[in-house]
Amino acid sequence: MILVTGASGLVGSNLVKELVKQGEHVKALYRNAIPFQLEGVDWVKGDILDIISLEQAFEGVTKVYHCAAIVSFNPKRKKSLYQTNVEGTTNVVNVCLSSKVEKLLFVSSVAALGKSKESNKINERTNWSEDTSESEYGKTKFLAEMEVWRGIGEGLKAVIVNPVIILGAGDWENGSSKFFKTAYDEFPWYTNGVGGFVDVLDVVDVMIKLMNGTINEQRFILCAANVSYKEIFDEIALSFNKKLPTKKVTPFLASIVWRLEAVKGMITGKDPLLTKETAKTAQEIVDFDNSKINTYLLNFEYRPIKESIKRICEELKVKYNL
Repeated sequence: MILVTGASGLVGSNLVKELVKQGEHVKALYRNAIPFQLEGVDWVKGDILDIISLEQAFEGVTKVYHCAAIVSFNPKRKKSLYQTNVEGTTNVVNVCLSSKVEKLLFVSSVAALGKSKESNKINERTNWSEDTSESEYGKTKFLAEMEVWRGIGEGLKAVIVNPVIILGAGDWENGSSKFFKTAYDEFPWYTNGVGGFVDVLDVVDVMIKLMNGTINEQRFILCAANVSYKEIFDEIALSFNKKLPTKKVTPFLASIVWRLEAVKGMITGKDPLLTKETAKTAQEIVDFDNSKINTYLLNFEYRPIKESIKRICEELKVKYNL
């Protein structure tokens, strides 16, 4: 029996569907409403912050994929970030230990790796630190990883994945899927920043291979390619037959926009489109080293980003009747 937390999210939902396709019996945790119906899935109401419901959900479970998390760069969500990402993971690890779970796979983030002072290249040996990262989200994922390592020290078999920006046909009003909504709406601005991108299907494939294999006590960056944000937006716009972005955002302009977005957020109560942190990140050129996974999973190949974008755009057209 397999348990998936965060089954309503981009990674969790795709993982559940793939596991069922492979004939697995899956328990999926939900908080408020069952996100989708699928034969082979037992939906269990619970919350990773509620130990009692978590212990009940773990009954009969041998493997756990912990995907539940809050991804936000809004300073106002600091408390909920720590509760869900750190305290929630602490609870999952503790129940894994007490329930004698065979193996845990934790979905972390490259944000937990922080940045290097010496170069823009980041690998699995890069560690988050106060002086190299201002990200509260990154800090919570780093602290969550520490809880997983603590569990490993207490005898839990576990492995960690650190995906870059995940591309998939999720809720395009939130998360990384918002890239597609932004391009579809013909947002005219772009930056020269470079970041890592990966198809959600690749993330799921690697997760299942790592869970079913003998690999433990390791973490892996999952990155198909390091690509400029402009190239990503251009590819999405072309797939949607929309106008390409043509106006370059300078650091000065970005500093004005994130401040205006902060004021707008205070008035509307919604997460700002751009924060101080995301404005800075969009200008940076970062090189994620994706070589480690290939030394452990032989013959694994990432899907080309351009092909992934085309497929996802087609899926979104169907999803939103575009």
